[in-house]
Amino acid sequence: MTYGNVDTGEGKGAKSTLASSVYQQLRDDLLRGALEAEGKLRVEWVVSRYGAGASPVREALNRLAAEGLLGRHDQRGFFLMPVSAAELEELTRTRCWLEERALRESMAHRTAEWEEQLVLALHRLARAERRQPNDPATNNPEWETLHRAFHRALISACRSHWLIGFCDQLSDQASRYRLISQRGPGSERDDLGEHRTIAERTLDGDADGAVEALLSHYRLTAERCMARLNQDYDPTARAGKAARGRK
Repeated sequence: MTYGNVDTGEGKGAKSTLASSVYQQLRDDLLRGALEAEGKLRVEWVVSRYGAGASPVREALNRLAAEGLLGRHDQRGFFLMPVSAAELEELTRTRCWLEERALRESMAHRTAEWEEQLVLALHRLARAERRQPNDPATNNPEWETLHRAFHRALISACRSHWLIGFCDQLSDQASRYRLISQRGPGSERDDLGEHRTIAERTLDGDADGAVEALLSHYRLTAERCMARLNQDYDPTARAGKAARGRK
């Protein structure tokens, strides 16, 4: 049977699927810093990169802008959100506020299943290689997924999907800065040791100790990123790099 011009919904479904695919791919690239060199995100460029039509691309871009992962100028399109020391400081402070409450609530309402999930999340994270074998400067996508799962497991028993959602949003924003903090020499740290300390204190029921370990973990990342930002924007350092480049 034919339906003439009647919309059966199949076209909308295909468009929605394409938009979701573009959204996920673009979101992953944003969070891992793959698009750092691109300031303005033209629709045509995104269409070419991800192989989708303009309509699903715009839908994906609008969704990412609503989540704060992209900026949007009226009539001028979308752009990557700039990083700044001031935003990093505010982001870290806010994340520490919310995740302290979420962790304390999770510990107060702990269950055997929650404890098991946290132990499993740490175990999986410990078994994953952080860096790509063929590119030591790039994080392993599997590690990134397991890292996020560990931090989500910590607060998953807090009994508030709103609070978890806000923490997830801040985690997305923080990931951009975390990638910056890992660039260049001297950026290695005992990540596994830090995560293990957080988990052990949490499982031991030491709420103050667990919170201290978690917030120290976030603040250390922020400190390293701040140092990197200051280095990148130091006129003396930049002049030195330019001089070396001309030799």
